[in-house]
Amino acid sequence: MIYLKTAAEIKIIKEGGRRLAAILARLAAEVRPGVETAYLEDLANKLITETGGHSAFKNYPLGGGLFFPSTLCVSINNEVVHGAAWPNRVIQSGDIVDLDIGMEWPITAELRAEYQAPVNPHSKFGGFFTDTCVTVPAGKISVEAKKLLSVSRECLALAIKAVRPGARLNDIGRTVQQQAEKHGYGVVRDLVGHGVGYFAHEAPDVFNFAINDKAPENIVLKSGMVIAIEPMINIGDWRVVTADNGYTILTADGSLSAHFEHTVAVTDKGVEILTE
Repeated sequence: MIYLKTAAEIKIIKEGGRRLAAILARLAAEVRPGVETAYLEDLANKLITETGGHSAFKNYPLGGGLFFPSTLCVSINNEVVHGAAWPNRVIQSGDIVDLDIGMEWPITAELRAEYQAPVNPHSKFGGFFTDTCVTVPAGKISVEAKKLLSVSRECLALAIKAVRPGARLNDIGRTVQQQAEKHGYGVVRDLVGHGVGYFAHEAPDVFNFAINDKAPENIVLKSGMVIAIEPMINIGDWRVVTADNGYTILTADGSLSAHFEHTVAVTDKGVEILTE
């Protein structure tokens, strides 16, 4: 089911997204050679708590009895997504580091009263969800890695520009695919963006590649939709594999991967970024 959000709900999702964007910027500024991912995890938890939110990812059910172990996804180099922020995992010079974070906000009655926030009836905490990510360099990175980051960032920006009422999901997916493949990069097909707001992940799937124009999944975008657009771009082939831990996704050919994401709202005027 695709949920359309009210103007009041989108307003509070945007306030939560603004706070989450500030948290992500703080985390990104801490990425450097020698930093342990556990330090970033502790900082993420501290900042989320201070802003009155709740982690959207920690203990998230992945199926098969697996639950994601950290608040922050830290995916390095050939890890596409779902790298956990484990202790003793140290960032090295030349790494590219994907920081992916989701938050539910606000979760206290005091903040809801202060912001006159509606209550999300789908969550026991009553807050609304946003999701965002960025891939950043650790120290000096290769020319090839710099280009991958630049093109992947462009893919997200162009995809957001394609959002408006009356457009279709393929307008997003085709835009990402064309921009990435123009540079010889692979667009991951096993993972997609998603609706967000009432839940951390909800309908519809937001493709980063073109599907059949007549497919039922190629829905028309409507005002009130809130979606997370998140191109996952590989410097090599698009294919991926799952690591032995059962949840971290890796490029099948071992090539570098970059990932950028914003939560956006479809509005009567077009599109509004909610995580900046």
